[in-house]
Amino acid sequence: MNVARTEALDLHRKMGLIRRFEERAEEAYGQGKIGGFLHLYIGEEAIAVGAMAALKPDDDVVTHYRDHGYVLARGIDPGLVMAELYGKATGISKGKGGSMHMAAVDRHLWGGYAIVGGHIPLAVGLALANQYRNLPRVVTCFFGEGATNIGTFYSGLNMAAVWKVPLLAIVENNRYGMGTAVERASAVSDIYKKAACLNIPSVQIDGNDVLAVRDAVREMADKARAGGGPRLIEAKTYRFRGHSMGDPQRYRTKDEVEEAKARDPILLWRNFLLGNRIAEEADLRKISDGIEAEIETAVRFAENSPPPDPSELCANVLVAE
Repeated sequence: MNVARTEALDLHRKMGLIRRFEERAEEAYGQGKIGGFLHLYIGEEAIAVGAMAALKPDDDVVTHYRDHGYVLARGIDPGLVMAELYGKATGISKGKGGSMHMAAVDRHLWGGYAIVGGHIPLAVGLALANQYRNLPRVVTCFFGEGATNIGTFYSGLNMAAVWKVPLLAIVENNRYGMGTAVERASAVSDIYKKAACLNIPSVQIDGNDVLAVRDAVREMADKARAGGGPRLIEAKTYRFRGHSMGDPQRYRTKDEVEEAKARDPILLWRNFLLGNRIAEEADLRKISDGIEAEIETAVRFAENSPPPDPSELCANVLVAE
């Protein structure tokens, strides 16, 4: 057991915050208060929370479009995140990015990207820039297992290996790329093995174990930071909701989902805390009550915030001449 009580409770709070945030976002979407696409992170919370606990504040983070969890785990005010989902001017991206495009420059959080695998070369370029500037930063790039069947995965990581840039690629293998099981889409179902063709050290871990994630990310990030070149982690997990809110989930059974819920990362961590007497039921209840109040405040903030002014339509838009 290599976790202090303060950190252990913080990990629990952050995973619980993400879960409750996503549940309220799901509810608001059903009420028509959130539009566009909404990809929920329910079931995968241990990966974002464990990874952010291992990274340094000035390490760079690049994510895919299922990005709410990383933003919250990085310490962003839930009100700003919820307001972004609502498309409000007070949102983290001024209401113009929505669910899939959240960024916070001051937290070295460089955004969610909607094009599968399209952000991998960008993360490599960011790592190369840090290397040129002799900055002791690691760029952590998150993506799903489906992105490892895309050309940019191989071309991006190949250049990362050639240049030995400080990049940590984290594959969240939640078993399904939209509605396609990994074994039906990839000749190699153990995703971490794909890094071998590029001579990139890799490891497969339990993505539902927040400490396993934290420790693996810390070890791999430290090696990349020290000049060891890129690293890859495959974190095996499962999403409890569909690919997005419009997913009928005909590709899997209810029994499969219920079976996966037996390994809910929050439930596992709760049992760990209680079983090792790190926390009592009263401690966890207090944290839960605090989360509920925080989320309620975030929802009220989002609902009471104004929409973006029409003058913002052309602001922060790059025009090439």
